[in-house]
Amino acid sequence: MAQSKVVEKLKIIGPGAIITASFIGPGTVTTATRAGAGFGFALLWAVIFAIVATIILQEMVARIGIVTKQGLGENIRELFQNQILKFATVWIVLIAVCVGCAAYISGDLIGTSLGVSYLTGIPENYVAPVVGTIILILGIAGGYKFMEKLMIVFIVIMSLTFITTMFVATSDVLAVLKGAFIPGIPQGSILVVIALIGTTVVPYNFFIHASTVGEKWNSVNDLKAVRWDTIISISVGGIITAAILITAGALIHGTEVTSIVELAAPLQPLMGDLAPIFISVGLFAAGFSSAIASPMGAAVTVSSFMRWEGGFSNKKYKIVFALVIIFGIITSGLGFEPLEVLLIAQALNGLILPLIAIIIMVVVNKKNTMGKYVNALWLNIIGWLVTAVVSFLGIYSLVDAINTFL
Repeated sequence: MAQSKVVEKLKIIGPGAIITASFIGPGTVTTATRAGAGFGFALLWAVIFAIVATIILQEMVARIGIVTKQGLGENIRELFQNQILKFATVWIVLIAVCVGCAAYISGDLIGTSLGVSYLTGIPENYVAPVVGTIILILGIAGGYKFMEKLMIVFIVIMSLTFITTMFVATSDVLAVLKGAFIPGIPQGSILVVIALIGTTVVPYNFFIHASTVGEKWNSVNDLKAVRWDTIISISVGGIITAAILITAGALIHGTEVTSIVELAAPLQPLMGDLAPIFISVGLFAAGFSSAIASPMGAAVTVSSFMRWEGGFSNKKYKIVFALVIIFGIITSGLGFEPLEVLLIAQALNGLILPLIAIIIMVVVNKKNTMGKYVNALWLNIIGWLVTAVVSFLGIYSLVDAINTFL
């Protein structure tokens, strides 16, 4: 009986898995590795906070999508009566999300290729365009169900590789528990804390989630399934991120690192020749899934704001998807990430994260829109606290990007 319940819970996994596969990308993997290498297990609490914050906000946008039967973009449009305010908000968010997705796609493709390059010796800028071309074909030919299954496969791969390495590498369970449940900010760690949270709470994932729940479910009676999908999928993402941080904390604490592949050497005495394979496969899965999500995020956001119907099957959706991934193919093939574009993207994301978080809280409490499915008081309290924290992080990121640019 218990086993059948578990199977039933796993069958509902869908849109939440896309969100998890999206935020577990090269940025999250690298940040978690640096957090473990630099501060041991001390920042595990930040991973837990990031996951809790993501679950809370993503559950709200998923609920908005199910109840209103519209994406987040449509709901934002309907929120404003003032045409000037509506125009400004729509285009600020639209441009910020699209520029962000285009800016980060090159890094996603390079990160994906790093795993292949580490095993084969083929340069990343040779592998990345090939990976990008595969994603372009998958995006144009595949629909929602195919993308959902593909993302679930990548989550399984990441879970098997990174969680296995964690158990092999770690023995100090008490130190892990202390880092997870006793918050602390060691000297020099504030930027890493911000990065751990910032790579998990991703603005375009709000748009993806609000739109994709309608691809799998179509009734408010499915809200329980939506919540379980969100909680299970994103929690697994948190476990994967924590596993990377714990492995780095156990093996290379006290060193400076630039990539997760630096975990392969200290893992070899424990895992032998399997060590580089596990690390490379895990990194490839993380990068590939995130590289799919970036153009998907841009396409879903534009479709939602422009009220394009048909979702993944709409030709305009596929054009936006293709434009973003082609940009990534070109820039990754040339072997660079355009710094100015990245800084602009960071600044824009810092601007829109507080804006979108506040909008989510406002929309989810509109009784004429949400009816009896508005937030309960306790959820509003937690939601506004989370919104305040991510707003601070967004503004901090905005200021940091401006200072770097200047």
